[in-house]
Amino acid sequence: MKHLFLLLILISGSFYSCTNSIDQEAEIWLTVPSKDILFQQQENIVLSQNPNLEPTILIDDQMRFQEIEGFGFTLSQGSAMHLLGMDKDKRKELLLELFGDGKSDIGISYLRLSIAASDLNGTVFSYHDLEEDESDPELTNFDLGPDREDVIPILKEILEINPNITLMASPWSPPAWMKDNNDTRGGSLLPENYGTYALYFVKYIQQMKEEGIHIDAITVQNEPLHPGNNPSLLMLAEEQRDFVKNHLGPKFEEYELGTKIILYDHNADRPDYPITILDDPEAKKYIHGSAFHLYGGEIEALSEVHQAHPDKHIYFTEQWIGAPGNLAGDLVWHTKNLTIGATRNWARTVLEWNLTSNPELTPFTDRGGCSRCLGAVTIDGNEVTRNPAYYIIAHASKFVLPGSIRIDSNIPDNIPNVAFLRPDGKIVVLILNESKEEKDFSIQTREYVTQLTLAGGAVATVIVD
Repeated sequence: MKHLFLLLILISGSFYSCTNSIDQEAEIWLTVPSKDILFQQQENIVLSQNPNLEPTILIDDQMRFQEIEGFGFTLSQGSAMHLLGMDKDKRKELLLELFGDGKSDIGISYLRLSIAASDLNGTVFSYHDLEEDESDPELTNFDLGPDREDVIPILKEILEINPNITLMASPWSPPAWMKDNNDTRGGSLLPENYGTYALYFVKYIQQMKEEGIHIDAITVQNEPLHPGNNPSLLMLAEEQRDFVKNHLGPKFEEYELGTKIILYDHNADRPDYPITILDDPEAKKYIHGSAFHLYGGEIEALSEVHQAHPDKHIYFTEQWIGAPGNLAGDLVWHTKNLTIGATRNWARTVLEWNLTSNPELTPFTDRGGCSRCLGAVTIDGNEVTRNPAYYIIAHASKFVLPGSIRIDSNIPDNIPNVAFLRPDGKIVVLILNESKEEKDFSIQTREYVTQLTLAGGAVATVIVD
């Protein structure tokens, strides 16, 4: 096999140990857009010691970093609607492929949800809409409402396939009556409604629990510095700090929810935003970590936040691909910056936006909704087309199981990579050749060295027992 030859790794430590052997095999999965190879398993290779090969990538399973919680997508209302439009047997077949752990499945392990409407909804709604000049600080009529028609039924089908999937939820806007502009778009949360809005989160988590759906984490606000979307909210760092410190954190403690509170959820160009909040010890005690997108800034900013507060966790929660997609370009950029780049900068998740689209790229809201957002798959009746995000995430989600630990590896020129030690003792290595030319290089773990040849623009995942 010319496309790829990989390494023998001697695995040891707290997870697993084995005796030296010159007769081991590596499992290899490959995507090479130029050769129409799309996430295909290659023939296993037998590995042996060869001390004469000069190592290029050095993998050290004794140097360990963050635990991985999962890889996946956002399940928007639109995504749920597309899935519900399929015949039941075809939908189950697709959901098994996306969330199952079988040979042909990609094992998505993490989903992000919107708390009420996102910009990929047909209409904007909250769980407690009121007429102008009305208010209800006790939220007596709070109800998940529209989510019961699409998102919740699909979630229940997913949970039947993977009951251990982790769920994060993010709001795009509070109810309009809680804001200073009484609009779903932009505006700020009125200080007198901070306590009521904290209760809004509590009721969401409680009602989802009643449906058998556990919300592991929430982010306080999706893109708090982007008030031009619909729905959206402007929430400056000082406002988010005060809301968490004085209202949301105490309210979660009062109700003993156990749901994690995650800050920011916006671009990597403003690491100062979460750092400012975490610098306040009274706010920090309620906070689990910070979340990022990469529509601005550099992925290394995630490490800046980690270094400032290494006791708090980092999440990567959203990146879109614009229709119609370009597999060759999208695969390289997203693999380099997200599945490799974000995890090398302490991210515990990598989530793409979003799970499904239809050929018309609907629904989306007016006055700012995303009209070009391409899902991981396109659903047209019962026909399914797999798009770039599907392959990008599959190379990680199928193999890097929750509970895996990122381990150390160096990066030679034009060969970005990242390595993980799984709970079952296997090592997974994700490798990208970002150049246009074929690359020859080698990998070493302890005394085992092997040579690789990887086509230009190719992504490979290697799994070693």
